[in-house]
Amino acid sequence: MSVCLTLWLECKGADRVIQPTGDVIAAEGDTVTLDCSFETSNPSPTLYWYKQEVNNFPKYILKCFSKTVENADDFEKDRFNATIINNSVPLKIQKLQLSDSAVYYCALQPTVTGNTKTLYKNLWSKDNTILHNIH
Repeated sequence: MSVCLTLWLECKGADRVIQPTGDVIAAEGDTVTLDCSFETSNPSPTLYWYKQEVNNFPKYILKCFSKTVENADDFEKDRFNATIINNSVPLKIQKLQLSDSAVYYCALQPTVTGNTKTLYKNLWSKDNTILHNIH
């Protein structure tokens, strides 16, 4: 079986994340890399990846800051990993499984400066990676 990854885009503000639009098709057992670039004035940004399954809330996968990566317990480091490289934080998923079918989101932690009312307006990119099976 194959899997398909679809990315969608909507960004606002100075601090933002950007994921390219398109599909990535891969087979079970393959490795895929989901791209996410970001723009921020924060010299030490924190980036997050989330997985959202159908009819469910987004689940936290991992966060990256500096040269550190912290994975959630449900997402093993040997399969889900990311590193901040310049202004990007690609998510690498190895040994793809059918259970990886979901929507994947990249998010940027906002800085606590300026108007706190607009603090969270551009935390998320509406880009998402829809991972589904091709029969």
